[in-house]
Amino acid sequence: MKIFISGYGRMGKMVEKIVLSKNLEYAGWSENVTEEDPSRTKDCVCIDFTTPDAFRKNYKFLAENFKAVVVGTTGWADIRDEVISYFENCGTTMIWASNFSIGVNVFFAVSALLSKMLGEAGDYSPYIVEMHHCHKLDAPSGTAKSLADIVEDQSGMRPDIQSVRCGEIPGIHTLGFEGFNDRITMTHEAFSREGFAAGAVAAALKTDDLAGVHEFKDIIFKGL
Repeated sequence: MKIFISGYGRMGKMVEKIVLSKNLEYAGWSENVTEEDPSRTKDCVCIDFTTPDAFRKNYKFLAENFKAVVVGTTGWADIRDEVISYFENCGTTMIWASNFSIGVNVFFAVSALLSKMLGEAGDYSPYIVEMHHCHKLDAPSGTAKSLADIVEDQSGMRPDIQSVRCGEIPGIHTLGFEGFNDRITMTHEAFSREGFAAGAVAAALKTDDLAGVHEFKDIIFKGL
């Protein structure tokens, strides 16, 4: 398997570090993937950590010219159905996630259970607070939006989301349920971006055994 990186910012460099540390075959990186020669990319799995605007411009090229694509870029939820259909029509495997951290995906699973139980209990109101570094382009974060979708799906309540952008915070997400007599909170805090990069590489390694489009949280714990 050959790994190619689309986007060479902080996350792209971290993905490169993980790929090299695992001695995987590395095909290089690009800041503008549409300038790449398709004859060079057709056998590669692309890991995309670009920007929302770049992904919107590039996703058709990615679907048409790579063996498989792992998408860590967020901020394109409004065209998700369009993107998924395009990848499916091209027959290109795609794994996407608002967050590729293994810990966050456990957090999602536990949040689903908690939301279901408190939704059935009644008298609890959910909320989300997310904090990230000042360079992050989207707010709320894709992770917070995914978490809100999980809560709404399981409890029937759409949580309010508050976003903070400050300093160099890698990512902190808190889910809270406020009741009349008590409060329940859960928090996931990332210490660095390395966990996101490691999860994206783990997703890339799964593409050989997959077809179609998948969300990372639906495949990472499959079989457990």
